[in-house]
Amino acid sequence: MSSQEEILRDGRFSCITRDPRFWEMPEKERKIKIDKRFRAMFHDKKFKLKYTVDKRGRPVNYTSTEDLRKFYALSESDSDLSENDSKEHTEKKIKKKKAKSKREADS
Repeated sequence: MSSQEEILRDGRFSCITRDPRFWEMPEKERKIKIDKRFRAMFHDKKFKLKYTVDKRGRPVNYTSTEDLRKFYALSESDSDLSENDSKEHTEKKIKKKKAKSKREADS
């Protein structure tokens, strides 16, 4: 980091700290806002790919949904709906598992 500080102290590069072209983009502006019509892509199986190796052949435990969450965000008005939907979605899964376990126990 000391070399970076030296560069910023240099008169030739002092304008970089004040120039908005070189500022880092805020997280809120970086992500693309999507509305409630597309919120299924965060939990739908059609959008989920599981990678076992990276592009160089090294083993990894990685899914494409992590990329989706990194690049996309639900719009402000729909974020409350998505939280409720995710809760309902997990509740439905729990109910299905309970029903399956009851059927297996009865058999």
